[in-house]
Formats: sequence, structure tokens, C-alpha cells
Amino acid sequence: MTKNEAEYSVEKVIPMIRPIVKDVFFLGQKSDPAVKQDLSAGQDLQDTLSANRDRCVGMAANMIGIRKRIIIVNIGFMDLVMYNPVLLKKDTPYETEEGCLSLEGVRKTTRYQNIEVEYLDGSWKKHRQKFSGWTAQIVLHELDHLEGVII
Repeated sequence: MTKNEAEYSVEKVIPMIRPIVKDVFFLGQKSDPAVKQDLSAGQDLQDTLSANRDRCVGMAANMIGIRKRIIIVNIGFMDLVMYNPVLLKKDTPYETEEGCLSLEGVRKTTRYQNIEVEYLDGSWKKHRQKFSGWTAQIVLHELDHLEGVII
């Protein structure tokens, strides 16, 4: 194999950083279930979150123009992409204020200290996971996006 052949045989991954949607009509619509063909949207979310890391800790697919049930959440040591997440349990409500890349300013909302979520990963394997504190708040914010709830 020549050097040129070797260069062409390596698949180059080009990040897909998408613009942030600010259209409240689009954001106010419920998202459709994700299917395996939507896996690339999860990668686009990863790329876009990485590009906005200085001001963002989570995103929903509708924030990048894809009306599918896909979110990404920074859980401290890594970013977790969830396909078709469903909130199963929540407890210990509290009041807080949140901002959003898609909107100006902050808004008051109710969140829960502890939650349990079921979701599919990038291999389409089902998971059930508990989150608490700040991470639970991020997950709940992104789940609201999937329901068309604008915070």
C-alpha cells in the first residue's frame, strides 16, 4: 500500500456542529420517537455540545433542528446520549431557575432531586439509570424539550 492509498483508507470523522434553533414554534412541538437510522443525530449532538461546552451542559435534538427523542447530558466525567428516554420516577421537588441556549434569560421551574430514566444507548441497548442533583436537573430540562416544554 502506498502512502497515498493509506491516507485514503483512513476514514476521517468530520464534526457536524449544527446551529442552535431559537424558533419557539419548532421547539414547542413534541419530538417523534428515534429509530436506529437516527444514530447520526446523537453524534451531531455530541459535536454541537462539545462546541458549546463553555455555556451548555446538555441538549435535545430539537435544539439542533432534529425533532426526535434524543438528548445528550454531561454527567460529570462524560457526555451521555440517550435515545427515546422516558422518565420513570421522580421525587423531592424543588424550585430553581434555568437558562437555555435556545432562549434568552432564565426562567423559574420545578425540578426533582432524584429521578430514574429508561433509555436506549447507541447500540440500541436498553438502560435504566438513576440520576440525582445537578445531573437530574439537566436530564429533566432536556426531557422537557422532547415534550415541547420550553424552559
